[in-house]
This record gives sequence, structure tokens and C-alpha cells, in this order.
Amino acid sequence: MLAVLPAFGVVPAFADTLEAALTQTYINNPTLNAQRALVRATDENVPQALAGYRPRVSITATGGQVSSSTITKVTTTTPSTYATLSGYNSPVSVGATVTQTLFNGFQTANRTRQAEAQVLAARESLRSTEQSTLLNAVTAYMNLLRDTAILDLQRRNVEVLQEQLRQTRDRFNVGEVTRTDVAQSESSLAGGRSSVLTAESNYKTSVAVYRQVIGVDPGKLAAASPVDRYSPTSLASAISTGSAIHPSITGAQFNIDTALHAVKVAEGALYPTVGVQGNFTKNYLSSQSLTTMESYNASVLGTLTIPVYQGGSEYSLIRQAKETLGQRRIEMDTAREQVRQSVVQSWGQLEAAKGNIEATQAQVSSSEIALNGVREEARVGQRTTLDVLNAQQALVNARVSLVSAQRDRVVASYALLSSVGRLSAEVLGLRAPAYNPKVHYEQVRDSWAGVRTPDGR
Repeated sequence: MLAVLPAFGVVPAFADTLEAALTQTYINNPTLNAQRALVRATDENVPQALAGYRPRVSITATGGQVSSSTITKVTTTTPSTYATLSGYNSPVSVGATVTQTLFNGFQTANRTRQAEAQVLAARESLRSTEQSTLLNAVTAYMNLLRDTAILDLQRRNVEVLQEQLRQTRDRFNVGEVTRTDVAQSESSLAGGRSSVLTAESNYKTSVAVYRQVIGVDPGKLAAASPVDRYSPTSLASAISTGSAIHPSITGAQFNIDTALHAVKVAEGALYPTVGVQGNFTKNYLSSQSLTTMESYNASVLGTLTIPVYQGGSEYSLIRQAKETLGQRRIEMDTAREQVRQSVVQSWGQLEAAKGNIEATQAQVSSSEIALNGVREEARVGQRTTLDVLNAQQALVNARVSLVSAQRDRVVASYALLSSVGRLSAEVLGLRAPAYNPKVHYEQVRDSWAGVRTPDGR
């Protein structure tokens, strides 16, 4: 199995590894943790939907002071006699109301199924985010590993060019070469120093991206290997696997379920609604009569509401929900084609990366032989200084190409794993506690009351 960049730096005993970087990413990456929080928030849609099955209870209480005065005509004879009753009263009333929906056109059942489909779709979105985040971490790790090796190569090239310039100047001083040879060496050295500055800029950028994606500052990075053992062995198998388990496709399937239940919820508005309501009120004194000391009222009433016409909005909502359902089905077809295209592209890139490794290794070997030969020929006057400089630059370019090819080989293997939907902490065997979204869902699904989240907030 290919180990990337073993020839361009010694790996310390406690070097950072790609597996450790992926573990850090799985635990600390803010984008991934934000998506997990979104899934937990989506879980709450289910108990909200289930609340439609449960009674609604409210308690009311009133109290205060009332001033009342009543004049009553006692006799009808002339002159009339009147009686006056006046005074202050402090009435208190306590009551409770219980409302239970018995039938609402199956809206509660369909809202519950819709919420459950939303939860499953959110979990697939989390899988997709996990895949893209881990692939970004692999890319950031390998880019930094590549740029570190290239910077080392460019610095070594400058050292070689400095020695070449020194030797050329010595030969110029004894008349073996011309001033043109010295100028060519100086020009190559200046170009080498410019390449070092560019390599340093790329290295610093890769360090910043590494810190952003993985969440920690990089140490001395160890070599990494491809993960071909986790991928399908043929293109047809890869396409079949991706079409079956890729989160973009499974998530689209759950989005179709969500839209289908949304249609049924909208249609439920056309059905009658049946409910029952119980009321109890206890009054002490009265705000209407100074002579009433105590009273109570209790009732249990059933209600039947039959919608006849509500301005046509309910029909528009049904049509709108059906169009959304059609959109989700089209998105399903789009997701299938996108996954297939991604699998084919990743497979091709991986095959190209494998072939490129062999080609660049041969290029490096040939460039080393050519440089040694040109140097020997230059010593006996059969080659010019420019020939030596060109051979040196060709070797540097070949080594840079090899480093880049090794990076592409590893990244392409992870990209293929992602395109078939298998790039996950479980498949890679990361030493990190696996995040299981079902745990939070089971904790909140049947919750009847409480404002604290399962983690204590």
C-alpha cells in the first residue's frame, strides 16, 4: 500500500497521523457539530406533532373588589316605596378547562409521520455533512503534507543552486566559463528563491485551512495511505453501492415522504373536527350580587365542526403541497444522477492518480540519472552550465510532480469512498465516540413536559 511522502522528511515517533486528524475533526469540527444540533432541533418536531393527541388543560383564577349599589321598588302604590342595597364585595373565581380533540381529519397522525420523515431526512443530511467534513479534513491534511514536502524541496533546490553558482564563479575566475554562465546560474538561483517564497505562502495557507477544518494546530505530519480496501472493487459495484446508500439519495427519499404527508395534512382541513371540552368554575361571592355567597358551574360538551367553505385557501394549500411533492420526486432523480456522476468521476480520478504515481516515479528516476550524466559531461566540457541548470530544474519539477501525485492518490481514494456513501467514522474505524442521533430522539420523543434539554441546558 502506498505511503505518501516517505522520502521527503523523517517522521517522528509521535507525529500527527491522518487518523488522529480525522478523529479531531469528527469531535471538534464546528460545521459538523452545528449539523448535529440541527438534527436534535428537528427531533422536537415529533413531540410537537404528538401533542395533537394529548389534552389541553388550563386553569383560570380571578379576584378583586367590587362596589355595588342596587335600588329596588318595593311597592306599586302611591307613594312608592324603595329599598336600597349597597356595599363592597371581594369575589373570587377559580376554574379549569380541559379540551381534547377526538378527530381532525387524521391531521395529527399525518403530522406525526411527517415529523418522523423530517427526522430521518435530517439524519441523512448529517451523514452527508459528516462525509464532506471528513473529506475536507483529508484534503487539508494531504495539502499540508504536500506543501511541506514541496517547501523542503524548493529550499534544498536553492542550496544546490547556491553551490552551483559558487562553482560557476570559481570556474569563471580561472577562465573555464564565461560571464554568461555566471548570469545563468544567478538567474536560476533567483528563480529558486522565488519558488521558495511561493511554497512558503502555500504552506501557510494550508496550515490555516488545517486549523480551520481540523480544529487544532498541526504538528509534524506523518505519511498517509489510501483507503482502497473500503471501496468497491469495480465501477459497476461502486455505482450500485452509491445508488443504494448515498445520503443524498436516501435523504431525497425521506423528503418525498415528508412532502407526501404534507399533502395528507392539507387534505385533512376538508374533514370535520370532533372534540370534547370540560369546564369547571367555582365562585366565592359574586361581582353581580351582594347576596350570593357561593356558586359553581360544571359542563362537558362535545363539539362538531364541519368546514363548508373557507375562501378557497384550503384547496390552494392542497394543490401547493402536491406541486411540492412533485418537486421532491424530481429532486430524487437529480440526486441519483449526481451520485452516479460523482462515482464515475471519482473512479476515473483514482485510476488516473494510480497511473500518475508510476509515471512520476519513472520521471524522477530518469531525471536523477540525467542530472548526474549532465554534470559529469559538464566537467569535461561536453555540456554547458545551462544544461546543468535545466537538468536540475527538471529534477525538481519531477519531484514536485511526484509529491503532488502521491497527495492526489490518497485524496482520490477518500473521494471515491465519499461518492459511494461510505466515508464515515465507523467505516474508517476512528477512535472516537460515535455520535448516535437516535439517542436524543428517544429521549425527547415521548416527553410530555420540561424545558431542559437532555444534556442539561
